[in-house]
Amino acid sequence: MKPDLLKKLQHITEQNIIDIENHKKNGNHAIGFYCLYAPTELAVAANAIPLPLCGTRQAPIEAAEETLPRNLCPLIKSSYGFAATDTCPFFRFSDIIVADTTCDGKKKMFELMSEIKPVHVLQLPQQQNFNLFLEPWKNEIKNLKTVMEETTGNKITLEKISNAIKLLNRERRAKKRLMDVAKAKPSPLTGTQMVEILFKTGFFADKETGIDLMNEISDECETLIERGDSPYTKETPRILLTGVPIGLGSDKVVKILEDSGASVVAFENCSGYKQTFQVDETCDPILALAEQYLSIPCSVMSPNHGRIELLDEMITNFQVDGVVDLTWQACHTYNIEAFQIRKFVNDHFHLPYLHIETDYSESDTEQLRVRIEAFLEMI
Repeated sequence: MKPDLLKKLQHITEQNIIDIENHKKNGNHAIGFYCLYAPTELAVAANAIPLPLCGTRQAPIEAAEETLPRNLCPLIKSSYGFAATDTCPFFRFSDIIVADTTCDGKKKMFELMSEIKPVHVLQLPQQQNFNLFLEPWKNEIKNLKTVMEETTGNKITLEKISNAIKLLNRERRAKKRLMDVAKAKPSPLTGTQMVEILFKTGFFADKETGIDLMNEISDECETLIERGDSPYTKETPRILLTGVPIGLGSDKVVKILEDSGASVVAFENCSGYKQTFQVDETCDPILALAEQYLSIPCSVMSPNHGRIELLDEMITNFQVDGVVDLTWQACHTYNIEAFQIRKFVNDHFHLPYLHIETDYSESDTEQLRVRIEAFLEMI
């Protein structure tokens, strides 16, 4: 990929902080979100900037452990640490936090976070049975809409929600197009580059800017594919990463895989391909949001058939040679689900599978490297 595009990404990332500050100075709002289940369309419809806040760095965890248990998920500790130390500009910009009940650790952490900043908790159903849970979930979204209106002072009409759905569907299509360039064999992008692009564009205040940049990068990648230009060869092992979300600072497994000679071509997690769903633009917008967001295949859902279906599709379409299943320490739902994922990958595709449980620190880097190198030798 052209160095100019990476420079452009960095420039927009730096300018983005100024853009959010100006947005706030003009009397507008920003709303922080911690989970893919929360419909960011409502923030856009309220003329507020939606900001993804899940902590992905080790630095604030020590401060978080003054309050939270040490043996807790690093994502939760990092998220709370950023809030407690006021070291995340995006948390600082947020006028209210939209939280969720995706796991026990997060929902109890949000009780503590509410002492720092206003928090609204979405009561997420733990099962995707629409007959039982669609209506209560729809009511949660209606309630969130009211909270957004009260926070911003802006009326959220159905027309505004419909327009926001169309805009964010375009953004999701741009993300999918970008991730799909890695279906080429070999991929024109490294996995670490993909993580950086997806992570940084997720914070852009101007959605159109992010859409345009992702499409520009995709255009460049398609040109590279036509020329046969890639950092890899056709023999480079192609890896799908599944499991917990990652971002800049929590991408050590991706880096070790690629340093060890692999190409990470697919990210099934909620920081990757799970973001590519499309919301129905033809029906009642509140119902459309409720149906699509409740369908996201996270391990919090029981049962979670959607994850197997998505993996089935991705393993085939991305022509992967092996699957790495990443679990953060103390993430019990993903840890338990690893048994089913291993069985599916081994029995259905007869592919090598590696389950890794780790945290954000670098203390186990060399141990992971040994395990990953042994895994790649199996391919």
